[in-house]
Amino acid sequence: MSLRHIIQDVSQPVDHVCFMESGIASILKIMTDGSTIEVGMTGAEGMTGVASVLDHEAAATHAIVQIPGTALRMPLARCQHAFAESADVRRPILRFAASHLALGAQTAACNRLHTIEQRCARWLLMAYDRVKSGTMPMTHAFLASMLGVQRAGVTVAAGELQRSGLISYRQGSVTIRDPEGLKAFACECYGIDHDRLNHLF
Repeated sequence: MSLRHIIQDVSQPVDHVCFMESGIASILKIMTDGSTIEVGMTGAEGMTGVASVLDHEAAATHAIVQIPGTALRMPLARCQHAFAESADVRRPILRFAASHLALGAQTAACNRLHTIEQRCARWLLMAYDRVKSGTMPMTHAFLASMLGVQRAGVTVAAGELQRSGLISYRQGSVTIRDPEGLKAFACECYGIDHDRLNHLF
């Protein structure tokens, strides 16, 4: 799956689900004016289209590849059948669905209560935990879209993190230089996300 590949389009019926093997998919909410905000992300711990598996055929969110990787693609109807017939399939999907709902709630609270700098640090660490790589393809414009803020706000936040020696930024990519320092800078939401991810794995 290449960068920015659309996995699930909110305007289209969901025909397939994707079980992530590597990389990251962003789950986005798109408003009528075209503005976007990330309401969830998933890497190898989960899947896209989980709401459709639970009997919602139309997508309420948009899923896009945030960091390139691979996934196993399965027709929605086959996945729903397996979910209905097998407890061994049902258990991990329900476990991921519960975690995904909790992530959405945590993100809503974080977006309201914490600074852009804290949210930026949290987001970078969440991505780092999933891809296990310190360098990730990322532009300020795309990160602003994920966080639901103006690009200028992300530029200021990234500049602060860079001046602190926590990250370095080159056109189109971000490198985490000091993960432990970034963790200390991030809000409490990151620790909750980290523990939830470890529980899923």
